[in-house]
Amino acid sequence: MAKDMIEENTAVSKEAAAKPDYEGEIISIIRSDDTPRMMMKKLEDYHGNDLAGVMADLSVQERTKFFRVCSSDLLADAFERLEEDEAGTYLNEMDVRKAASVVSLLETDTAVNILREIEREKRGLIIEALSPEIRDEIKLIASFDENEIGSRMTTNCIIIKDDLTVKQAMSELVSQAEENDNITTIFVVDENEEFYGAIDLKELITARNSTALENLIMTSFPYVYATEEIDDCIEKLKDYSEDLIPVLDNSSRLLGVITAQSLIEVVDDEMGEDYVKFAGLTAEEDLKEPLKQSMKKRLPWLLVLLGLGMLVSGVVGVFEQVISQLTLIMAFQSLILDMAGNVGTQSLAVTIRVLTDENLTFKQKVHLVGKETRVGMSNGLLLGTISFLLVGLYIMIFKDCAPGFSFAVSGCIGISLLLAMIISSAVGTVIPLFFKKIKIDPAVASGPLITTVNDLVAVVTYYGLSWVLLLNVMGLGNK
Repeated sequence: MAKDMIEENTAVSKEAAAKPDYEGEIISIIRSDDTPRMMMKKLEDYHGNDLAGVMADLSVQERTKFFRVCSSDLLADAFERLEEDEAGTYLNEMDVRKAASVVSLLETDTAVNILREIEREKRGLIIEALSPEIRDEIKLIASFDENEIGSRMTTNCIIIKDDLTVKQAMSELVSQAEENDNITTIFVVDENEEFYGAIDLKELITARNSTALENLIMTSFPYVYATEEIDDCIEKLKDYSEDLIPVLDNSSRLLGVITAQSLIEVVDDEMGEDYVKFAGLTAEEDLKEPLKQSMKKRLPWLLVLLGLGMLVSGVVGVFEQVISQLTLIMAFQSLILDMAGNVGTQSLAVTIRVLTDENLTFKQKVHLVGKETRVGMSNGLLLGTISFLLVGLYIMIFKDCAPGFSFAVSGCIGISLLLAMIISSAVGTVIPLFFKKIKIDPAVASGPLITTVNDLVAVVTYYGLSWVLLLNVMGLGNK
């Protein structure tokens, strides 16, 4: 009896802990025979993210039904959470009026990005169906290149004049909040529409009517210019924890704001681009990209690496005498190559991260090279010592070699590891700095190159030391 109760309670706990199948429920509602009003009433209980998640699982006919039943507000909330290409496909399936209604409720930058994904003719019809005010906002955002920060801004913000009283500012806030819901920060402009500062919502609400508005304005509030490159100002944006950062034109007039959500998307996009750049690609690939286009992106660096790989093989051939007389050392070649490659990649990652700061001085760059070299030397000293002991014991015990020979070989491996890690750390730092200096993207150029250069460094260091120390100095051979 007690056992049955325990099992029953366990089953209930597991069922309670299981994640509700919201998407399944939504699909059931859409496929039901309920009236549109009843469907809409049920769908209103679900989060926009859940609604966005079911769209791909619906047929075109079911999505059409879904779009007709849902309010524009509900659809806009869902569309904000979709990938732009997906959203463009679904928007293309709607009738023009409903599509225009949804677009008008989206953040302006999101609307622009989604509109870029749909057919030109349909896009023109949707834009024509928008109100003149929203149409002008979309045209403003669309006027900036995709790599300019202005293309990521939204006009959804509260803007007031600097000559208002606190009471007038509150009235203006209430009036504008009907159309703009980004109200945590109120932005202030002067009589020429130039950006003057910002006011925290809490400060405005708690201020007495007799308080001068000037006393509430933060005139040192961060801002960016719309034509700034995203790469150039991303670090500046990340340094602040503000929900909204104003975007100005070249005359310092306030155009819009960058929201925290847009900032996260920008950082995510840049990280994704840097990730593929480390592989020597120039842009992210997707499942729809043609074979020829993918090959075009990858082939140039692969050809360069093929040439460098042949050079590495040629260098190995130079040390053929060493290999023929000390065949044992071939077994530990990958150890040196792998460690040198790992250290070089670590230094590269650190350097690329530091190079996002455009104001880096020459002294700071020299300090970076020195620091990475010291890190490589310290790690190399520790790992080289460990290798000396472990490899020496391995050769002595498992290869049945004399202690003198065993630890001579392991000593050569330890020294080679130390030197390879020092040089690879320096190379992993200097190469991206050099490419940055000559205006070549260091992330694209450095990633594949450093791997092969470090292989070359490791091969020369390892076999060179083996030739000098083991063959010429100690006279070891034929092992």
